[in-house]
Amino acid sequence: MCRWLAYSGTPILLDTILYRPAHSLIDQSLHSRLGVETTNGDGFGVGWYSPDLETPAVFRDIGPAWSNRNLREIADHVRSPLFFAHIRASTGTAVQQTNSHPFRHGRWMWMHNGAIADFHLVRRDLSMAVAPEHFADVEGSTDSELMFYLALTFGLEDDPPGAVARMAGLVERTGREHGVEFPLQMTVAVTDGQALWAFRYSSQKTSRSLFYSTRVETLRSLHPDLAFLREVSDETRLIVSEPLGDLPGAWNEVPESSYGVVRPGADVLRSFTPQAP
Repeated sequence: MCRWLAYSGTPILLDTILYRPAHSLIDQSLHSRLGVETTNGDGFGVGWYSPDLETPAVFRDIGPAWSNRNLREIADHVRSPLFFAHIRASTGTAVQQTNSHPFRHGRWMWMHNGAIADFHLVRRDLSMAVAPEHFADVEGSTDSELMFYLALTFGLEDDPPGAVARMAGLVERTGREHGVEFPLQMTVAVTDGQALWAFRYSSQKTSRSLFYSTRVETLRSLHPDLAFLREVSDETRLIVSEPLGDLPGAWNEVPESSYGVVRPGADVLRSFTPQAP
């Protein structure tokens, strides 16, 4: 499977989250504690938003994140209020740049950990469900990218939770039509550069790990000596496949079959159920 993180809040250098934590995403690329695989070296990607630009920048490569000098260079010089980072462990599709996350369409970014079970059996049917105006934009061969374009087909730009629920419903229905008992396993992050949605769901109700950070004001009271917490706003939030360290009180597990929304003002956490498209 894969590991990913999503950051939203005070603009920071990517290095602050990608490299500096004790169990950073770079460390997880070699020493994942909660993933299916310990090593995630089948490509990586980062995507970020800059002020006054509507679309995000995306940098992806096919090699491991732990040894990429260009990623190290970018992390030391790019500052952003919202970014995605992903390290990949392939579930069967090719290791190529177009299969590395995050995926981008206009102002939207998407990344995924998990799999569509027996993807080779359902790939054609799912591909045919992608709207004609989006089909030509599919570049790679992963189930993750196809899920993104199905969500766009089902109205992601107007109703992200509903679109993801309809995508999940189609995947489950199609899988079961092909005799797949548990068709879907996913933790997904998607953003338009303003709000951030994160989903945790699996057909078997045993989803891959996903955590969100405790509110900054609470962490300040617990750990008043940490300079980082004094430098970021109360709106700052991280969502991660696995915690970036062992700081007491810092991490909370996202409940099974749920999704959260991070945006200015109050964040929300709600239940998630696939819907018929």
